[in-house]
Amino acid sequence: MTKKKGGSVQLGTIAALVIMCVFLAIANKNFYNPSNIMGILKQTSFNAFLATGMLLCLITAGIDLSVGANAVFCACLMGALKEGGMTNGIILMLIAICAGALMGFINGTLLTRLHLPHPFVSTLGMKNVLWGMALVVTKNKMINNFPTSVQFLGKQTIGGFGGGFPVSFIVILILYVIMHIFLSRTALGRSIYCAGGNMEATRLSGINTANVLTFCYTMSGIMAALAGILSVGRSGICNGANATQPYDTDAIAACIIGGASFTGGKGTMVGTMIGALIIAVLRNGFTLLSIDSSVQNIVLGLVIILAVLMDVIRASMEAKRRRLAAAK
Repeated sequence: MTKKKGGSVQLGTIAALVIMCVFLAIANKNFYNPSNIMGILKQTSFNAFLATGMLLCLITAGIDLSVGANAVFCACLMGALKEGGMTNGIILMLIAICAGALMGFINGTLLTRLHLPHPFVSTLGMKNVLWGMALVVTKNKMINNFPTSVQFLGKQTIGGFGGGFPVSFIVILILYVIMHIFLSRTALGRSIYCAGGNMEATRLSGINTANVLTFCYTMSGIMAALAGILSVGRSGICNGANATQPYDTDAIAACIIGGASFTGGKGTMVGTMIGALIIAVLRNGFTLLSIDSSVQNIVLGLVIILAVLMDVIRASMEAKRRRLAAAK
């Protein structure tokens, strides 16, 4: 039953993506321009990295509101180190990944060891901390001229179609296959779903739920760092002021549209990928149709509310079916 329902959710999101693409193709002939399609894939890659970590947190009935600020901080940390004389791109990226992981680990520790009431509290606080730290390390300046190796993930393309197929999207596809196998075929992956479905029952079954949650938030930090590295390649700069951008909202939207739930225990990598594509197409459509940024925020907010409402309705119908089945 669960697999069937999950499949129907994914079919619904695919249908929504197709309908959206058809509408935008009719509304603006430039939508199917090869360069525009490649641009959508590049935009999807950034959000898909953030959504990977966000999905792990949502499956455990948690949330990570610091992913966007963490990505910006990691990019700014590389910029500050570069300005300080470090020119080895590999070392810069390793430091960024370690920094992102550390921020995620702190989020997990605040939740599991210091027992803050909800990850909303700790990650929202961390978001503001990281925003401030990004501005401090860069001294409120934009930094450019990063080493070529740092820009590779976000800048490199393959082939000539539409300016080249982005390497970042290829990396995302590989990552999502690996994460799908991890969540569906490994003991730790199943433990993550169990923790989100019933935390107390998972603990009583002998699983260390604190370690599971800490792992999820640490992974979210690593994914944020990768997104930060990608952003440097895409734009060629780092800017601490970008920490205020709604990157975390887009990541949440991708997961929820893809079938994840704030109540935990649900969500797939396939659904999240489709959700990330929908968000990228939506934002690309806003640009093509010259829609005001304030209207964009209204529409995206309504999309998230609609996705959550549909999840609540699905959960209510499922509970009703269980009650009817138990009464027979």
